[in-house]
Amino acid sequence: MAKNLTNPLTRYQTAKFPQQSQEYPGLQSKLDPVPNGDMQDYQGHDLLAQRHALVTGGDSGIGRAVAIGFAKEGADVAIQYLPEEESDAQEVGQLIKQTGHKAVLIPADFRQRGQAQLVVEQALHDLDQLDLVVMNAAIQQHADSLADLSLDSVHDTFEVNIISMFEMVQAAVPHLPAGSSILTSTSIQAFQPTPLLLDYASTKAAIANFTMNLAQELAAQGIRVNGVAPGPIWTPLQVCGGQQQAGIPEFGHEEPLQRAGQPDELAPVYIFLASEMASYITGQIYGVTGGQAIN
Repeated sequence: MAKNLTNPLTRYQTAKFPQQSQEYPGLQSKLDPVPNGDMQDYQGHDLLAQRHALVTGGDSGIGRAVAIGFAKEGADVAIQYLPEEESDAQEVGQLIKQTGHKAVLIPADFRQRGQAQLVVEQALHDLDQLDLVVMNAAIQQHADSLADLSLDSVHDTFEVNIISMFEMVQAAVPHLPAGSSILTSTSIQAFQPTPLLLDYASTKAAIANFTMNLAQELAAQGIRVNGVAPGPIWTPLQVCGGQQQAGIPEFGHEEPLQRAGQPDELAPVYIFLASEMASYITGQIYGVTGGQAIN
């Protein structure tokens, strides 16, 4: 047997997660266990050399691993994060700088209309240009029933998860050269929704459609647009309202691979789609779900 083979069933956390909760939006540094999300074992190959990336939700979870992975592949990276997540964002900034590349930290709350445009403007100013945009920021708050789902919560979820994407691409696309890449984070919830996440799942379905549709419009400009659909991934979203508390210990164990995924397992897919290796790929959604089908 090849020495570099690892069993995906046992590669990461397989034991039950400790019961825990945090106030929204949560911090990665306070999760138990802390996610595998710093790309510590990842070796870059200059796949994104001299690229300029903006990653929303880049302080923790999937966005954190993507931002660090991009830097390890040679990109300068700007991350957007909520002001309450400053400590996590500072950690990411230091890890990016350790790769020898530029890190730009941009606090912004996408519940407020106009913030996505300001984030693009600051990223353009501080990085000098943009050619890679990852729209990953999201709100996920469960509701036990339709009666428990407030319209204020629905509004915030749509504002952050999908409306900010429209605002961001309108601001960014005029500045993106041919060869640029736009990536979105949708979800298994777009394809196999659960009632506890009615508003979240609805936005993720909208993102999948948005991704495929936008790809058609921007293809003539040489800009590729693709999405990644994660399954259950261990991030702060889960413990600050994204899941019922009773479900935290068994989170992800219902998947065919019998465990939750880790952010480090997502980032290589974003890197591939951002790179020249994916030059003939646009309008696609890649599932990273632990075995659940998205088609």
